Amino acid sequence: MKSEKNILICPLEWGLGHAGRMIPIARKLHDMGHNVTIGAGTSHINFFKRELHEFPCIHFPGFRPGYSAILPQYLVMLSKTPLLIWHIFREHQRLKSIIRNLRIDVVISDNRFGLWSRKITSVYLTHMPRIPFPVGFRWLEGIGIAAHRFIIKKYTCCLIPDLPGDLNISGRLSHGVRLPGNTMFSGILSRFSTEDKQGCAGTDHYPHNTIILSGPEPQRSILRKKLSTIMKNDVLPSVILEGRPEDGVEPLRDGNIISFPHPPASDMKKLITGSSSIICRSGYTTIMELISLKCSALLIPTPGQTEQEYLAEYLSEKGWFAMIKQKDLSKGLRLPDKHAKWTEDIVVQSRELLDKALQAVLKD
Repeated sequence: MKSEKNILICPLEWGLGHAGRMIPIARKLHDMGHNVTIGAGTSHINFFKRELHEFPCIHFPGFRPGYSAILPQYLVMLSKTPLLIWHIFREHQRLKSIIRNLRIDVVISDNRFGLWSRKITSVYLTHMPRIPFPVGFRWLEGIGIAAHRFIIKKYTCCLIPDLPGDLNISGRLSHGVRLPGNTMFSGILSRFSTEDKQGCAGTDHYPHNTIILSGPEPQRSILRKKLSTIMKNDVLPSVILEGRPEDGVEPLRDGNIISFPHPPASDMKKLITGSSSIICRSGYTTIMELISLKCSALLIPTPGQTEQEYLAEYLSEKGWFAMIKQKDLSKGLRLPDKHAKWTEDIVVQSRELLDKALQAVLKD
């Protein structure tokens, strides 16, 4: 049995969230004594070089569909289907040469449909075995589930970053649906250390509101403008975490608002846990990271992105987070209590599930 393996990790290119949730996997594998290489596009490589500067990177970008300020995301995806199919074929062919040249033993990818191989262990990561459709088109979800099952079965195994029981954060996205036999739950994934017991319950930071921006343009800038207009007259200063690693680390001040392009993870953790309130998109990785820090927030789903709309509704109904639609921001904000409203078992179980899942992945 080969104890030391060469592992390639490839995130999806749809925003930094997909890259961020690969960090705990990369760190864990490195701590287990394996050689980890990151395969990503330029913007994600910049991000990884800040967070995992000792890890080698190769340029291996994934598909980027883009977003629209007018059309809902599911219509954008449908229009880009031919381009997506071509990209799947192209990245599958390139993976073959990367495996051969770098002597890769295991490839772990996040929602990248073409990164499977019959010659080595290939792992697929997703929190959406069920891709949600708008209410009027929900009858089509069965087709999406079947298509996703077909893709998942091409991989050695599939990891779902959630918990398997009632204590979960993905709801119907991964529960209440028949999963392929090669599927395992890996627990929530967060780049912030879950070993540190200090969360939102204590801090020595100055009082402020924190706005976490995520996702691609143009919706990122639309939300930033709306929130900046609202928060500039607030009693407390507001910190905006821009999520732009290419813009450096130095903060910029504009009146009552301080913007950080992309602070180191340790500083970001202090800013989040030290805040009086938190406002963010309902992206899955953002939610996982907040839960790992024991912080609740006001969720504003990206308009037309059915996954985020569902997660915001599901988690607000559980009482874990609050939500508001972007179109309702003009009515004003009611910022919720930031302290966690869930049991710490979700973090403890996640550590155990990740250890178990990676042991199974690496088993010869």
